Amino acid sequence: MQATAYICLVIATLCWGGNSVAGKLALGHISPMMLTFLRWFLAVAMIAVISVPQLRKDWPVVRKNLPLLLFYGVIGYTLFNAMLYSAVQYTTAINVAIEQAGIPMLIFLLNFMFFRTGISLAQCLGFGMTLIGVALTAAHGDLATLLQLSLNRGDGLMLIAIAAYSVYTIFLRWKPPLDWRTLMAVPALGAMLTSLPLLLWEAGRGAARWPDQAGWVITLYTAIFPSLVAQILYIKGVVAIGANRAGLFINLVPVFGTLLSVALIGERLQSFHVIALVLTLGGIAIAEKGRPKASSPTVTASPVD
Repeated sequence: MQATAYICLVIATLCWGGNSVAGKLALGHISPMMLTFLRWFLAVAMIAVISVPQLRKDWPVVRKNLPLLLFYGVIGYTLFNAMLYSAVQYTTAINVAIEQAGIPMLIFLLNFMFFRTGISLAQCLGFGMTLIGVALTAAHGDLATLLQLSLNRGDGLMLIAIAAYSVYTIFLRWKPPLDWRTLMAVPALGAMLTSLPLLLWEAGRGAARWPDQAGWVITLYTAIFPSLVAQILYIKGVVAIGANRAGLFINLVPVFGTLLSVALIGERLQSFHVIALVLTLGGIAIAEKGRPKASSPTVTASPVD
């Protein structure tokens, strides 16, 4: 089961790495909130095709847990992606990708603070390395800027996105026992509904842009892969091996995002990016290898079908 979980998490992070690049490619083709809304509108339409019969069966459980399921969509889907697509307007796709490595560190801290999840010295060392890598990236190679609190606006928006997805992952411990189709459908609907006010706000500022042909291609990619494929596989991984260990694999997002940014966008890979990648990958290796052997799982829900 662990091997299957690892495969699911690697594919999920590959999709998310591509999401950072898609957000950058969208510039000039579709506006950020328009992309966020259309992404979830299409995702809801696609998941509805296969989920409606199952949703009817699961409705008694859904009704009891509707606020939680909608919250998943608001915090993990809408807020995270709205911040990410806005961030790439001000910073590079490489930065956005690498900074997502801060998610497992925050998951680790929240689990320890609120649930006293067991930790080891190796995990502390691993997350410390990750923290340095993220800080180095956010500071564009100059850590002194952190002391002066003079971060790029895009990097600041990504910090909000990181916090949002960390909270989403923690709340998966209370996921009700539902079929994966239902578990995708209801949060996706919540994401679509809550992204509409953001689109209206963007339109009110005169900044909304309807997608052109390239914009539609980007929208379809985000609707299928990061929205559906990655979310399902990530949930499977979290349920199988726990939030702390599954969250570590988000450190692979910087690798895939960086490689795709260089290959598809032609962004420049700088020395501090390389150092940050080494730190984050070293962190995941040390923390995973040195996890407490007898630690209890951080997610108690039954596996997704």
